[in-house]
Amino acid sequence: MPLFRLGLSLAADCLGRSLGGCRWRNLSRVDNYHKGAHMKHLSMAEEVRTVTGNQAKRLKSSSCGREEEEKEEDGKLEEKGHTVKRFKASEDEAEDGAKRFPKRKIVLLVAYSGKGYHGMQRNVGNSQFKTIEDDLVLALIQSGCIPENHGEEMKKMSFQRCARTDKGVSAAGQIVSLKVWLIEDILQKINNHLPPHIRILGLKRVTGGFNSKNKCDARTYSYMLPTFAFAHKDCDFQDNTFHLNTETLATVNRLLASYKGTHNFHNFTSQKGPKDPSAKRYIMEMYCEEPFVREGMEFAVLKVKGQSFMMHQIRKMIGLVIAIVKGYASESIMERSWGEEKVDVPKAPGLGLVLERVHFEKYNKRFGNDGFHEALEWAEEEEKISAFKEKYIYPTIISTEKEERSMANWLETLSYHDFNSTASRTQLDNRDTQTNDHEGSDGFGDDSD
Repeated sequence: MPLFRLGLSLAADCLGRSLGGCRWRNLSRVDNYHKGAHMKHLSMAEEVRTVTGNQAKRLKSSSCGREEEEKEEDGKLEEKGHTVKRFKASEDEAEDGAKRFPKRKIVLLVAYSGKGYHGMQRNVGNSQFKTIEDDLVLALIQSGCIPENHGEEMKKMSFQRCARTDKGVSAAGQIVSLKVWLIEDILQKINNHLPPHIRILGLKRVTGGFNSKNKCDARTYSYMLPTFAFAHKDCDFQDNTFHLNTETLATVNRLLASYKGTHNFHNFTSQKGPKDPSAKRYIMEMYCEEPFVREGMEFAVLKVKGQSFMMHQIRKMIGLVIAIVKGYASESIMERSWGEEKVDVPKAPGLGLVLERVHFEKYNKRFGNDGFHEALEWAEEEEKISAFKEKYIYPTIISTEKEERSMANWLETLSYHDFNSTASRTQLDNRDTQTNDHEGSDGFGDDSD
């Protein structure tokens, strides 16, 4: 038995060695196979890199060639006096870059001198009459706040102005609402693309559904005029030598205050009858401030705050008070003008009318302290607003009045009005239409909600 077991052990040992040799030979063959495959892959990768490099060189050479051709062509066009505007191939990439900034609904506090402009509202497709919004929208595009196609379709950015100031009318506190990309240093970048007589003075975030016209519950306008407009018609001083005394100023303020409350202002606009409910407007306050002297001429500023105003309404309100103070009409005409009969109400010149500010009391009460939005109040911007008026608005009004004498010329027409009789609506509407109105109306169309 021991010999038998020894034989089995020796046989097993030989078998193991034989199998082990086979295993190692097989492993060696597998290893050689993988090494061959790896070398083959390296060779293919090298070929791909070579081909890719050659293609890149060809593309670069082709691109450089095109750039040289474009530069040469641009140079030829510029030599002929043509302005070359080439859209970059990366325009879409630039727009995608702007989209990295959040798109939000905001309001802009806008101040502008209206001289030389045909009002605030833009007429897309009509370049004959330049408006404030033409310059504003262009600046928004150039600064990267909105894409270029929004300039042609302003609804895409939900653009809305609070009041449509007309030809020649200025603003110190116009509000526009719109959606923009909140880029860095947004105010500075917009202003860099605006002329100096148009400035963005402030910006605030608002709710997504905010509309600057519909959410506005009051507007304040001012009217700057030379005080000789209040000189009695029999007074010897009908020019810049006149000075408004305390008694006359008190009379002016008493008459202006009578406008407070709700009245039927169908006589203070055109194309509205006494039965039209929209002719009723609510006036909160109206008064004349203390006079001051500028460039040798005395001026005063009237202020009026109301829910909304119709076309020509403010200028006619002022024109009627001037006619009374100068002695052309009696005070009883004011009560008559609010009645159903048609009364001849003169319309003061448009020069001097300024949109001072717009009010959002209801919005501020609901959202001003919700922790997400700010109240639409501009106390921190008051200094900038005053500085803008002193630099751009008041000097323009004063110089234009002295050069063109718009108030003096208009005062001469008051004697043509018949304040004691009534006239047909057609006659008076035609008079309003035919009047040579160099400065346009205060008409914001109808800026009611």
